[in-house]
Amino acid sequence: MALRTPLSVAGCLLALSFNALADATHTYAFGQPAPADKATRTVEVTLQDIAFSPKSLDVKAGETVRFVLVNKGRLLHEFNLGDAAMHAAHQKEMLQMQASGMLTATGMGKMDHSAMGHGDMGGMKHDDPNSVLVEPGKTAELTWTFKQATGLEFACNLPGHYQAGMVGKLTVE
Repeated sequence: MALRTPLSVAGCLLALSFNALADATHTYAFGQPAPADKATRTVEVTLQDIAFSPKSLDVKAGETVRFVLVNKGRLLHEFNLGDAAMHAAHQKEMLQMQASGMLTATGMGKMDHSAMGHGDMGGMKHDDPNSVLVEPGKTAELTWTFKQATGLEFACNLPGHYQAGMVGKLTVE
């Protein structure tokens, strides 16, 4: 009996470590994050209240692009790569983050887990490799290697921003 308990604990820990590895190696059909020094091109994108400039981008399959994101607006904005379904799912998460106090109109707030009604939400954070938050007056970067994809967009998924038109088309040739 004394041996079974440590083995059960070890088995649980091993299963958890495999889940953590699976999350860390999550892949996207349209590409993957890359180090900035691997970029073959740099594209500056201006984030304004409530628009991107440029409104569309063309990249080549296999190309690694370093996006320099300049927030010239007065609000917190996001640059997120994905298709419409991914953006819709992420918008729900962003709404929860805002309701919890983790996100404010201008930046990251103090998260109140109790406001969400289900205690500790230590797993909730904004750290997806295909997304970056940019505070007003700040600059951030995201570097991505693209694969062939259709229906790809770059968008701000803060509550109401996508719906107000803060979305652009990204074509992978």
